[in-house]
Amino acid sequence: MRKYHLITILLSLFFFNNYAQQLSSAEIFQKIKKLNVLGNILYLAAHPDDENTRFISYCANEKMFNTGYLSLTRGSGGQNLIGTEIRDELGIIRTQELLSARKIDGGKQFFSRANDFGYSKNPKETLKIWDHQKILADVVWVIRKFRPDIIVCRFPTNGKGGHGHHTSSALLASEAFELSGDTSKFKDQLKYVNTWKPKRLVVNTGRWWNDNISDYDPGVVSLDIGEYNKLIGTSYNELAALSRSMHKTQGFGSTGRRGEYIEYFEYLKGDSAKNNLFEGIDFSWERAGESNLSSEKTLSSIQRLTDEIIRTYKLEDPSQSIPRLLKLKDLIITIDDGFWRANKIREVEDIILQCSGLFLEMTTLSTKKTANDSVSFNLEIVNRSNLKMQLKSIECNGLNFYKKYNKTLKENDVFNLKNKTIVPKTVPISQPFWLLNSPSKGSYNVDSLYLIGNSENNPSAEFEISIEIGGHLISYNRPLIYKWNDPVKGEQTKNWIVCPKVTANINENIIIFSEQKPQSFSVTLTAHTKDQSGTFNIIHPEGWDVAGPKEYKLQEKDQQIVLEYQISPQKKAKNGFLEIKLNGQEAFAFKTLNYDHIQQQSWFPKSKLQLSYLNLNVVPKKIGYLMGAGDLIPEYLKILNYDIELLSSEEISLNKLKNYDVIITGVRFFNVNESSSNIVPFLMEYIKQGGNVIVQYNTSYRLKTKDFSPYPIKISRDRVTQEDAPVTFLNDSHPVMNYPNKILKEDFDSWVQERGLYFPNGWSKEYETIFSWNDSGEKPKKGSLLIARYGKGYYTYTGISFFRQLPEGVSGAYKLLVNIISLKNE
Repeated sequence: MRKYHLITILLSLFFFNNYAQQLSSAEIFQKIKKLNVLGNILYLAAHPDDENTRFISYCANEKMFNTGYLSLTRGSGGQNLIGTEIRDELGIIRTQELLSARKIDGGKQFFSRANDFGYSKNPKETLKIWDHQKILADVVWVIRKFRPDIIVCRFPTNGKGGHGHHTSSALLASEAFELSGDTSKFKDQLKYVNTWKPKRLVVNTGRWWNDNISDYDPGVVSLDIGEYNKLIGTSYNELAALSRSMHKTQGFGSTGRRGEYIEYFEYLKGDSAKNNLFEGIDFSWERAGESNLSSEKTLSSIQRLTDEIIRTYKLEDPSQSIPRLLKLKDLIITIDDGFWRANKIREVEDIILQCSGLFLEMTTLSTKKTANDSVSFNLEIVNRSNLKMQLKSIECNGLNFYKKYNKTLKENDVFNLKNKTIVPKTVPISQPFWLLNSPSKGSYNVDSLYLIGNSENNPSAEFEISIEIGGHLISYNRPLIYKWNDPVKGEQTKNWIVCPKVTANINENIIIFSEQKPQSFSVTLTAHTKDQSGTFNIIHPEGWDVAGPKEYKLQEKDQQIVLEYQISPQKKAKNGFLEIKLNGQEAFAFKTLNYDHIQQQSWFPKSKLQLSYLNLNVVPKKIGYLMGAGDLIPEYLKILNYDIELLSSEEISLNKLKNYDVIITGVRFFNVNESSSNIVPFLMEYIKQGGNVIVQYNTSYRLKTKDFSPYPIKISRDRVTQEDAPVTFLNDSHPVMNYPNKILKEDFDSWVQERGLYFPNGWSKEYETIFSWNDSGEKPKKGSLLIARYGKGYYTYTGISFFRQLPEGVSGAYKLLVNIISLKNE
């Protein structure tokens, strides 16, 4: 019984962590029909946006399976098309993009602890960095909890998926398929879940892998997922396009299509399917019982009653189904299978809530609190049916609150219940659980097995509201939220959070020094509760002098003070991080991420400042910067005291360009800027007359123009992903290697994630190549930095990932970019 209780808890975390808005009558009917389906499908791949939203939409809404997507990573190693966030912040955003997608297509979202460390060319490297056994254990854990009948891989095991992460996801799925049913593997998990062996493992293949694929091929079955759902009023392709379009950081906005659409699936392991992907699997109620007469009678009664609920459902008054739904719940309680018992009871309870129109919302007037603070809250309940209901109790374990009631809930009568409690000392801050501990390069360190696989934090405060409906006691969970009205967007909500008592936001991420002259930085302290004071200590690497306040005092909640500091390097100062401690404890910053397509996110990175003392000569230049897909390079160039202005392509003319010594285009500028082709003639004439233009990497896909250079360049997918790949100098005497800084081999030490990406693999003879490097076992790549004279000026095309290196204070990257900027006209 203990394990069944744990299964119920895990199911509540895994299956029912969304708090749905009121559904339409047609949507409720869809949920009722799902009661007769007992099946789970797991789609598995490496990253956010790898999933096939068409297949997920079809399985979740047409077949009515519990359909999950296990993304091994949170996508923090990718690029960001809509903002400047990278790494951890990008991972937070992409996590929420997946959750927004699942709200549309009806799927459920899972993750492993794998960290997206950037592009990898082979699975051997990927699995070594991820920690093969650690991530394999996560996949087995998700399989044992979710219990999929079929696992569908996005990518094949043979490497045709290209990315090492992609192939690794399929290899891990194949291993986990075998191990999840083995009692001798990952025994610690079996305290909480049972073993589970899925029926089959397939790969979602298609014409991108095989131009001539057909369902006549051995081991291949097809599925038309282009059907139209009359209840929800859309086809699955159209629904999938809306879901896919949530991946906005990756630029994956999609347009829906209608009509037949064939997906192909190729056998990998388990029972083969000859005609239909789902054949040979019992998705009926019969799977939920034991082979005895009593069990068979119960399951038969459940099936008949569910059929009756479907047959008698009234679209104009769903509440008429509630008496039968309550009887159905009583029957389900008696079935043998604890997994399906817990799953279907919660489904029935949620349908009862929807049929009654019962509105439950727990709100607070404050967006945040700290430990030991008093928090007030308001429960709004509206019974929008003629059923007899009584509020019996409210409980919140996290806030140590419990209170009994015996309040009759009259039809359509708004009942507000106000109360307050104290936030316990033990409540943790609302940090994304995978960032509570410092991650390694390859994986996150999550202490709690309960959290592994989950998509996001459980609410900081979640209330269990127990209501008696038709003589049956049912409990519903609601998170504590903050709600407000935006004059443009209307009603807005976000989760209530727990903060540190004081947060410390430093105004810079990094300070670059090229001389021993002092620089200043400031720290904004914010009190999240009243009467905060104490010591302010700065911990820094050896060889730095820091002067500024050593104490602070904040009297009121939300009060802010700005502390100013001076810092300067000694001659042999060591690079590293400056960290802040408040009253001897590690301090945290407070940051929010705001985008319209996801709920506002808050997190608390460590309060630290990177210090980088560079042996760097900088020649003053006036720079015009044309932003691309979003990067922070202008911010870091300003640190070097360049005069830099952000330009709009609409304002570009030759006379405008002549105001600048250098023009730089941001990453993917010629992919994302619709008018970029219009300014190319001005750029070329500017170079011809003595200007210096630097173009950062673009991709060949969706180029707005192919004529972005004075001489031909062919962009490829070539990249060097090993950040420590040896560099070969091809042109030691070139000005870019010597002025104003001598470029040395050691300047390529301590780079992060990669050397660069999307290098050209073909170019005109006018270009000079500067470097050669390659990943292990590959041929040298010479296209990372191409420089050509054109008229009196210089044109540079580079795939070197300056956008990653500069924020990390990589001194060699700074030196190299300074030299490119300093190329002189003649």
